Amino acid sequence: MDKEKQAKILKDLIHINSVNGNELDVADYLARLFAQYGMDAKVDAFGERRANLIVEFGQGNTDRVLGITGHMDTVAVGNRANWHHDPFGAESQGDRLFGRGAADMKSGLAAQAIALIELKESGWQPDGKIRLIATAGEEYGTPGANRLEKKGIAKDLSALIVGEPTGGNIVYATSGSYNYQVVCKGRSAHSSMPERGINAVSGLARFIELEASLFDNVPLDQYLGSVKHSITILKAGDQVNTIPDRAELRGNLRPTRAFDNERVTQRLGQAIDYLNQTTDYELTLNILNDWWPIATDPQSDLVKLALKAASDSYANQPELTIINGATDASVFVKHRADLPVVVLGADEWSRAHQIDEYTTWSSYFATINAYRTIMHDFFG
Repeated sequence: MDKEKQAKILKDLIHINSVNGNELDVADYLARLFAQYGMDAKVDAFGERRANLIVEFGQGNTDRVLGITGHMDTVAVGNRANWHHDPFGAESQGDRLFGRGAADMKSGLAAQAIALIELKESGWQPDGKIRLIATAGEEYGTPGANRLEKKGIAKDLSALIVGEPTGGNIVYATSGSYNYQVVCKGRSAHSSMPERGINAVSGLARFIELEASLFDNVPLDQYLGSVKHSITILKAGDQVNTIPDRAELRGNLRPTRAFDNERVTQRLGQAIDYLNQTTDYELTLNILNDWWPIATDPQSDLVKLALKAASDSYANQPELTIINGATDASVFVKHRADLPVVVLGADEWSRAHQIDEYTTWSSYFATINAYRTIMHDFFG
């Protein structure tokens, strides 16, 4: 496929507004693209204009299955008046291509599709299978990945490549992301007689005091370090002269492989039980989102393969690194903690979600080459 065609595919994807949904149009476009090259793509439509897409390629004579995954949705545009480039115009200036999703992650998604097509067109086939998994809603709640994980999409994978933007660097470990809510139930009273009530705010204050040191003694992860934890939202009361009978807070944690999501839930539950047993407050814990950490040995065959492919493809010297952010892989490893995963994509993570988001043509074309090499060499 020549560079003009490769460029057009990425521009076409950026033209499609898939902000927090509408992945169906992206999936249909990719399905038509694969069909042009004699490849069948399954569009898994659900909800209102949401969809996943799955493509498999290979002989299937062995049990080796390489997963390649990317998401089709983007974050919101925000105030369009602040943009200097049409967020869906796919405007090109020099080495830069502007548009919502240019970096996160339609460049990675297009590169994955093109690499797969080019391998097929070359006449080569893996003895196992390559499975492209394009998902819905990664930016908000991961409904697509969760839907596929429940169907067993990851249970037979031998390894997984995630196409988020990394600037060509190889991310071998990412923390999980865990959002929770604590609700305190009290008893209302007039503020002139607070002793007749139970102040729900005070109950949350007791939890906040415990939370500050709740994870001080957890083991350090060899790659991800300590568990990061923060309380980020507080809501209580609606009248200044009334003791609030309900208060809630929300918090975020970044679990590690050394102290994973199940252990986080257990530790939070113990704190809630302690307060309920030793005070008059009534607190409940609700888990809102539950994305798992990933960690792959940096000396593993997968990491070495990805690093060599990146080094041969990108102008810069790629490095091994980690991030404290979650991807769809954080869903796919929920019942596959041993699954080797690396994250590799065009340009920098810092360019995602920004006004005038952009990718560079040079990194995009390099990413196509890197993916093609990984897909081929994974099967030896």
